[in-house]
Amino acid sequence: MSKLRLGVVGTNFITDWVITGARQDERLELTAVCSRRQETAAAFANKHGIRHIFTSLDDMARSPLIDAVYIASPNFLHASQSNLCMRHGKHVLCEKPLASNATEAKEMIATSKRYNVALMEAMKPTLTPNFLALRNNLERIGTPRRYFASFCQYSSRYDTYKQGSLPNTFRPDYSNGATMDIGTYTIYPMIVLFGRPQQIQASGVLLSSGVDGQAAVNFLYEGMNATVIYSKIANSALPTEIQGEEGFLTLDRIHTIRSLTFTPRSGTAPGKGLVDKPIDLSMPLLWDEYYYEIAEFINLVRDGRCESEINSHANSLATLEVIDEIRRQMGVVYPADTFIRI
Repeated sequence: MSKLRLGVVGTNFITDWVITGARQDERLELTAVCSRRQETAAAFANKHGIRHIFTSLDDMARSPLIDAVYIASPNFLHASQSNLCMRHGKHVLCEKPLASNATEAKEMIATSKRYNVALMEAMKPTLTPNFLALRNNLERIGTPRRYFASFCQYSSRYDTYKQGSLPNTFRPDYSNGATMDIGTYTIYPMIVLFGRPQQIQASGVLLSSGVDGQAAVNFLYEGMNATVIYSKIANSALPTEIQGEEGFLTLDRIHTIRSLTFTPRSGTAPGKGLVDKPIDLSMPLLWDEYYYEIAEFINLVRDGRCESEINSHANSLATLEVIDEIRRQMGVVYPADTFIRI
């Protein structure tokens, strides 16, 4: 198969990061960029050596110059832009969260299947070697009893917000806020590992703009509890921990996993004495952290599959259904919740 010709929608810093990882996979060719402003598109194309420029997504979606699209536009545009591209036979790698809500996600999944094109959420941590090592070693902890994840990062735009401006990251009309932005990093891996929770109890701090600045959420599973905390208005260095009856697994950061250890319960390890020292299970990142999601996406297209086994349609949908309930309990409502753009 020839190289997968990729067009990108969105010219922000995340797109820069993804391109860095994408260039490490020789099966991909970065072909086009789409931006509303010609000047922005031209500057971005010049920066990354991209040959083709579009200022209309409809023109890009119809173009024979590309096979697939990476969408990194604001959250509220994910569904409409993905559906447009898929209806023209383009495979879609869409930034997290996949959509504004579960209703939009269901329509995107239906479009993917209807037009037989790949659709994958660009949730990078779950495709990295350390998350795969986590899945492979989960049985070490025995019966799982608790999942805890934390991602608290003071937003670089929060000071601007406090001064009276309204940056995109705190705009409800952009389907933004802490849960959608960084909370999804704590929830998605939980869904991949343990499925949908039976109960959800959420509380958080709402900002005057109408979005959440931070939240804490408790989940109930059969025989297991889960808790996630996340914030865009405070910092924390708390790790992620998965506890079981025979020990616990520790991840340094849920959104970018560099370290994975297993600590057995005292007396459970073979050999002499009581062993409770952490065992390093970390896997090296041989490529840029964004390479792995690109490689998975290319594999889908080459294999003729519509979805990833890990970043699956079901996992993306379940995550958004959980987020919808979290938002409902906190009173966070988006304009996108009232209608669907197809």
